[in-house]
Amino acid sequence: MDDKKNIILAVLLTAAILFGWPYIAKHFFPAANPPATKIEGGKTTPVSQGASPVAGTPSAIRDRALVLKESPRLPIRTPKLTGSINLKGARIDDIVLPTYGETIAKDSPFVRLYSPSGTKDAFFAGFGWQGEGLKAPDANSVWAAEGKELTPTSPVTLRWNNGTGQTFEIRLSVDENYMITAQQKVSNSGAGTVGVKPFGYISRSGIPHDPDTWTIHIGPMGVFNGAANYDVNYKDLAKGPSTQSFQSTGGWLGFTDKYWLSALVPDQKAAFEGQFRKGAGTQYQADYSLAPTMLAPGKAITQTVRLFVGAKEVKTLEAYQDAGIPLFDRAIDWGWFYWFEKPIFALLHWLFEHIGNFGVAIICLTFVVRALMFPVAQRQFASMAAMRAVQPKMKALQEKYKDDKPKLQQEMMELYKREKVNPLAGCLPIFIQIPIFFALYKVLQLTIEMRHQPFVLWIKDLSAPDPLHILNLFGLLPFTPPSFLAIGVLALLLGISMYFQFKLNPAQMDPMQQQVFAIMPWMMMFIMAPFAAGLLVYWITNNCLSMLQQWWLYKRHPVLNAAEAK
Repeated sequence: MDDKKNIILAVLLTAAILFGWPYIAKHFFPAANPPATKIEGGKTTPVSQGASPVAGTPSAIRDRALVLKESPRLPIRTPKLTGSINLKGARIDDIVLPTYGETIAKDSPFVRLYSPSGTKDAFFAGFGWQGEGLKAPDANSVWAAEGKELTPTSPVTLRWNNGTGQTFEIRLSVDENYMITAQQKVSNSGAGTVGVKPFGYISRSGIPHDPDTWTIHIGPMGVFNGAANYDVNYKDLAKGPSTQSFQSTGGWLGFTDKYWLSALVPDQKAAFEGQFRKGAGTQYQADYSLAPTMLAPGKAITQTVRLFVGAKEVKTLEAYQDAGIPLFDRAIDWGWFYWFEKPIFALLHWLFEHIGNFGVAIICLTFVVRALMFPVAQRQFASMAAMRAVQPKMKALQEKYKDDKPKLQQEMMELYKREKVNPLAGCLPIFIQIPIFFALYKVLQLTIEMRHQPFVLWIKDLSAPDPLHILNLFGLLPFTPPSFLAIGVLALLLGISMYFQFKLNPAQMDPMQQQVFAIMPWMMMFIMAPFAAGLLVYWITNNCLSMLQQWWLYKRHPVLNAAEAK
């Protein structure tokens, strides 16, 4: 009767974990990147990963090529940025990243970050002025350009005269990466004093297709008064209040996606007011403004602001941070394990740079982690082996005191003390592995360095799930299983390796625990199937190394096997 009850409880527990896990994972462990490939008819083909369409009136969305031709423009050309500046409104609204493709296909279009107003996924930035008695340029003002092209070696100057005595200039320069510097200058040749209040803004339409979750922040963010702020998201602004303001001296603000960042960096010595706003429909804006200055006749004032628009490459962000932008690497939402994830990333990236294959780098990382944990793991396996050795005595006690549970527990505790066995000692390495696993999960999910990195054969993107699914015969059948049932080859290897690893562990004495441990490998196979392929490579390698270490331990101490056999 007890055995049947234990089996029923084990089945119910397994069902609760299997069916409840998708709801837990949705909030705490967002799915891996969209698959980079799909298998159809036994062939591997790239999957498009373009941004989702912007909600709104279809008639308001126009062809980007036509919109770009309607206004005078100044080209931008750097090793990592291409595009143009709209001289109507002095907007930076056309930015493409020529080093990143939307998909892994050879003919994939490059990732586009900025697009003009009125186009799909409109996204742009600009600089301006407000002030008392000041006729300032607006979105319809057409600026004159000094210079033919913005490159790292050729800055350009935009100039506009309001006709009432004030001349406005924006001198733009760009570095080899993703930072554009704007020097905003106002010269007053009029007869009276005017108030001048510089500002900058980033405007975007629609919400990114990447989900904002408990572990990964997608949306408005900034650094104010020396602290990173991830508290504002698109839903907050939609529910209200539609404007959230921050006062700060130094810092930055903008919009962060999973891999891309658009951020304004005001003068770090100046106090500014930063705001996140929601407009009509799905319009969002991040902006800042400086304190107003009264500009007397014959005087001029210049303020410098920087605009980052590009990929969140870890080393690039760190370089800007070292150059004086506070906490710029926090544009990547490392989370609570920041102190642990950064070294994991640094080691993994170093291995990748020297090996050239990211999957092999993950395997080598697993060897390094296992080597560092070798002494702890040895204690774990020694404890597990000792448990195997005392199992005959435990079985004898269970038979002797099967009708007296309190006495059985007392005798078993005495047995543990007498044999110097700690039944919980084997849990320590598991607890140590949790932050390592979570750190690797975050690294694979967040860092663009891992995006679209291939391994071998059909694994073309280690940051996405395994594209080979057993249930559709590896793409031969014309359907794609739901993520819950999309068991790939790597997930199957994970289940098999965990099964054999558990077989080396001492058998549990309690029937319910035996049932749980018997189905645990296959339960983990289902749970881990939707995760990034790189995580499964790590876990499979770790399981194989664990089995090898256990085998070595038993070979070194044959008396343990002999004791168990006896």
